Amino acid sequence: MLPKKIIYTIAIAMSVLSCVEKPSATFLGQGMMAGEVGETSVILQTRLTSSDTLMVGDLPGANGWARFEVSKSNVSSEPSMITDWLEADVYKDYIIKSFVEGLLPNQSYTYQVRYGRDTLTTTVSPAGAFKTLAGNTVSAERSMVVVTGMNYYHFHYGNYDSTLQYMGVDKHLGYPALETILELQPDYFVGTGDNVYFDHPAWKSIVRAQERGRPVLMGLFDGHEVKDEQGMRKKYHVQFVQPRFKDLFRSVGTYWEKDDHDYRINDSDPYIDFPITHEQGIQNFREQLPVVDPNDAEAVTYRTHRMTKDLQVWFLEGRDYRSANGDPDGPAKTIWGSEQKAWLQATLQASDARYKLIISPTPLVGPDGGKKRDSHVNLDGFRHEGDAFFQWLVDHQFSSDSLFIVCGDRHWQYHAIHPSGFHELSCGALVDANSRAGVLAGDPNSTDPTGEIQQLYVQGKPQEASGGFLKIDLQFLEQVPSLKFSFFDERGKLHYAVVK
Repeated sequence: MLPKKIIYTIAIAMSVLSCVEKPSATFLGQGMMAGEVGETSVILQTRLTSSDTLMVGDLPGANGWARFEVSKSNVSSEPSMITDWLEADVYKDYIIKSFVEGLLPNQSYTYQVRYGRDTLTTTVSPAGAFKTLAGNTVSAERSMVVVTGMNYYHFHYGNYDSTLQYMGVDKHLGYPALETILELQPDYFVGTGDNVYFDHPAWKSIVRAQERGRPVLMGLFDGHEVKDEQGMRKKYHVQFVQPRFKDLFRSVGTYWEKDDHDYRINDSDPYIDFPITHEQGIQNFREQLPVVDPNDAEAVTYRTHRMTKDLQVWFLEGRDYRSANGDPDGPAKTIWGSEQKAWLQATLQASDARYKLIISPTPLVGPDGGKKRDSHVNLDGFRHEGDAFFQWLVDHQFSSDSLFIVCGDRHWQYHAIHPSGFHELSCGALVDANSRAGVLAGDPNSTDPTGEIQQLYVQGKPQEASGGFLKIDLQFLEQVPSLKFSFFDERGKLHYAVVK
C-alpha cells in the first residue's frame, strides 16, 4: 500500500488535471472541396470548425492542423500522395488549402483529410473524389453543371416576401437543386458568380417591401448588408455548411468565378462607395474558394483548361479589371482589361480543340433590361467591347458551330443567338425564389428593341421561371464528339435540350 503522502499527492494532481480545459472536438463543418482540377494538379480545400452545424448564426472556426492524403480510385492501398501539414488559424479563416501537383491525366482520384488539434491525435474524413482532365491528346466524355444565383436569404426567408421562401420539410438540407445535380453525377461543378450575396438582405429592400404591405421574415442576425471581412466570411460559412453542398462537393471537381454580389454589391465596379473595398472583394474570393494556388500571390483568376482533345474551356474574370460602369461607352471602356482581353484572343487562336466553351460571369448576348449598365449586353454599359469581340470572332473565322458562350448573372434560363451567329446559354438562378421571368427579344424596353437576337429558348413568362441549372455533356454520337446542353429545374425536370 502506498504511503498516505504519495496518495495525497496523486489525488491533488488528478484534481488539477480534471480542472484543466480539455481540447474541444474539431469538425469539417463545411465539408471539403476539390477545385481547379487540371490534367496533373488540383487544389484541395477544407475548413476546421468547432461545430458541424451553425452556432448563433455562424460556423466558428477551430485552431488545428490538417493535411490531404490522395490515392488513385482503383488502388486500395496507402495514399500515393500526402501533403504537408498545414495550420488552421484565424488569419486564413481556419481554411486549409493545398495545391497538389504530380497527378496523372484522365485519372479518377480519392482524397481524405487527416485533421486534429495537433498532428498526433487526428481524425480522418470520409473520402472525396475528383477526376483529372484528359488533356489535348485523349478523347473522353466529360460532363459539367453550370450555376449562378445561390441566394441564401431568398431561399430561407423569401424574396422580401415570406410567401416565396422555401417551405419543404427538407429545408435544413439546403437547395434541392444540389441534390438533383448529385443524382445526375456530373464530373464538374461550375459556379459562375453570385455564389453568395454580400448585399442580401438589405435594409432598403426590406423597407420597400414593408412600405408595399408585404410581410417580411427576418433571419437570426440578418437584416443588413455585409460591411467587413467577418461578415464576408460568414456568408460562405452559412452557405457551405448546408448538407447538400457538402454531399455534392465531396463528389465533383469545382471551378469558380465571382460576380457582383460575391465581390461587393449589385452591379458593382471598383469605384462605387461601399464598405467592402475593391481589394477586399478580390482577396475574399481567393481566400474562400479553391481558385488559385495559395502560395502564388500573383496568380490571376482568368484561366483556360483543356478538358479533353475535343473540348477547351475558358473561365473569365469580370470584376477585377473593369472600368467604372458610368463611364461613356467606347474603345477605352472595358470589363476584361487589356491583358485579359489579349490573353483570351491569343489562347482562342492557339487552341485546336473541336469545341471551345467560354464561361462568363455576365452575358454577352442577352437580351437584358434596357436600363442596366453592368455587362457587355447593356446599351450604356460595355456594349462596345462586346460588339468588338464578336466582330473579332468573325474576322478570325471562328465557327459558331464550335465556339459557345455560357453565362451566369441573369436569373432566367435562355438559349440565344447573337446577330453574328454565336450562341449564348444562360444557366439561370439555382434557387427558385431567386428566379424571374426573362427579357424577350424585341421588347422596346430591352437591350434588343428591334428583335435582332434569335431566342431558341427563354423562360419568358412568370409561370416559366424556376430555379435550376445548365448541364453540359461532351459525348460521342456514332463516334463523333458532340456537345449537349440541357436546362433542368431544381427537381430535375428537363425543360430544354439541344445537341451541337
